[in-house]
Amino acid sequence: MSANEIENVSRCALIVIDVQESFRQMPFWSETEVPAFKEALLALDDGCRARGVPVVHIFHVGQAGLFSEGSGAVRGLDWLPGSPNVSFVKHTHNAFSDTGLDLWLRRHGVERLIIAGIRTEQCCETTTRMASDIGYQVDFVSEATLTFSMTHPVSSRVYSSQEIKAHTELVLAGRFARIASVDDCLASLGAVHA
Repeated sequence: MSANEIENVSRCALIVIDVQESFRQMPFWSETEVPAFKEALLALDDGCRARGVPVVHIFHVGQAGLFSEGSGAVRGLDWLPGSPNVSFVKHTHNAFSDTGLDLWLRRHGVERLIIAGIRTEQCCETTTRMASDIGYQVDFVSEATLTFSMTHPVSSRVYSSQEIKAHTELVLAGRFARIASVDDCLASLGAVHA
């Protein structure tokens, strides 16, 4: 690895948000887009680990229901690779409030975050906005995020997951994050060297 590649990698972290069993048990869960999401997230995770980029898992814990600690569902989906560098539990939509994530990242010299996980427009987008506001550079890897169709509360129009992702990309791009594919993100980290 060149000096620039080593420096670039050492300043990055992959943040995997809420890829947890809680979501799989929700009534809106759909398997339709899960295979593509899984493939993209696993490629991103594998590529980051191969380059020495730390992997951080974030899990959402609520007070009741499937997101409560007592539910048994606050754990990674069965295909999510284990052994992250660190894990944090959050109680809000962003991964920073009262979690210790910011302190951990700063102690490790991380300046650039790679965001992936569930749901695109909710915890992934909110974390991205917060990260940008507190000084991090962010790569938002949409194909490694997952969301589900939603119905507008006033018009009753149903928005597809693709429309929601497109909107998230639109409002984040250039203001809060660089929108990147898995391949673009990994290429920006440099090549894997034996």
